[in-house]
Amino acid sequence: MHEVLNQPPEFGGRDLWRDDVALREALVREGGDGFRSEVAAYGALAGGELLALSHEAHRDRPRLRSHDAAGHRIDRVEFHPAYHRVMELAIAHGVAGLSWARPEPGAHVARAALAYLHYQAEPGSSCPLTMTHAAMPVLRQAPALREWADKVAACRYDARDVAIGDKPGVTLGMGMTEKQGGSDVRANETTATPSADEGAYTLVGHKWFMSAPMSDGFLVLAQAPGGLTCLLMPRRLPDGDRNAFTLMRLKDKLGDWSNASSEVEFQGAMAWRVGDEGRGVATILQMVMLTRLDCMLGSAGLMRMALSQALHHCRHRSAFGKRLADQPLMRNVLADIAIEAEAALALSMRVARAVDAATHDPREAAFARIATAIGKYWICRRAPAVVNEAQECLGGAGYIEESLLPRLYRQAPLNSIWEGSGNIQCLDVLRALSREPETAEALRVEFDAANGLHPAFDALVAGLPDMLSAASEAGSRMLVERLALALQASVLLRAGSPIAEAFCRSRLGADHGLALGTLPTDLDDGSIMVRGAG
Repeated sequence: MHEVLNQPPEFGGRDLWRDDVALREALVREGGDGFRSEVAAYGALAGGELLALSHEAHRDRPRLRSHDAAGHRIDRVEFHPAYHRVMELAIAHGVAGLSWARPEPGAHVARAALAYLHYQAEPGSSCPLTMTHAAMPVLRQAPALREWADKVAACRYDARDVAIGDKPGVTLGMGMTEKQGGSDVRANETTATPSADEGAYTLVGHKWFMSAPMSDGFLVLAQAPGGLTCLLMPRRLPDGDRNAFTLMRLKDKLGDWSNASSEVEFQGAMAWRVGDEGRGVATILQMVMLTRLDCMLGSAGLMRMALSQALHHCRHRSAFGKRLADQPLMRNVLADIAIEAEAALALSMRVARAVDAATHDPREAAFARIATAIGKYWICRRAPAVVNEAQECLGGAGYIEESLLPRLYRQAPLNSIWEGSGNIQCLDVLRALSREPETAEALRVEFDAANGLHPAFDALVAGLPDMLSAASEAGSRMLVERLALALQASVLLRAGSPIAEAFCRSRLGADHGLALGTLPTDLDDGSIMVRGAG
């Protein structure tokens, strides 16, 4: 009988909360401990049922059915049943609505933890979950849309393609970018013409990228008589009829396969104005802070799952006479990945606390405003390199779909592109620092709180004023990178994290190369690996 040995067991059936000591500490540290039971329950679900459902949802991608058998236009996207089950579980557990259903201190921190856990299991569905969650501040600007806001907070999923009056809960998508404009949404050409009904408009034009096309409603930007304006466009009209827009095609994307994204044309579609005419960008910025935070959390979740996959493999596979996890060079790589993943989570959860306090604390609001742009730039940029390094830990097995890592690798570039690419984030940081002096003050306070805790941190922070005074567009990436590293170090140092010393020496000092796996050899990589494994 032929027997194959030296193979790791199946990864599934994990408790992502129990295995993540850094998450458990961050939830308490940032004020979300009152929701511990809810987050713990979702961590067990994410590493079990959700992870299994994710395989099904990704293998059978969404399909566009433009017409029914009789030739009628229906513009319906069909999903594998696993996708709907994922959405049902996520929304019921508050991934899209906890912050609004239970507006208590720490709710945004707990919801951030839920989003981080969800992204590890099924990142594709995080797109509509994020947009539904982030739409609430925009919806609240229009009293006439209270039913929509109430149904976001209801934490109920209903996949039926019917008017919202017949649904217990809703999901939201977005349509911002057009062919000719991309990130420059002020170049949008879609027109919004006022109709006879108060606050209602008709839309004519297109969107090159409209996310989650089976959502119940979409926040879109269009040119009204008073300028670029934000509007809510329902999928179904109040009487149940289809709204006048056409799904031209679904995007064939690098990753994010379980979720549908579309190209759409508006042919007199009805929409309601949100905010004043000409204030579209200012209105939509109410949700940008929340979507950027989710980009940070998503990338941190990807890095965490990649680390978990690599550790699992290396602890169960041997080569050259001993386990991979006992090989000195492999230990260096695994510890380096663990440091990167924990630093990403630590900053993301700190920003979630700022978002939680933003409504009543101006300094925290200013910090959230700038830290989301800084964190999104850096954390999302790190994810592809970290996931690829984890693939190398598995070797050829990390290139095979069954290992999960190819899916993570395809997903990894998304968050750096979505909600503004890296250059957009850097320009936004420069804009905030020059026009909103309270953001620079918020950063100063954050750095001062960790002053004296590590010489490499102190040296970096001491040089920041000169970098800020000499800030230019061409040099803004270096500035934002330094700010991001300083913020991560500040959180880790003040938390007393066991990885703070390794982070500061390797990321802020000169004790690290340009590649992962180049940590100083005198660090305790074993304890870092153990911490990463929970």
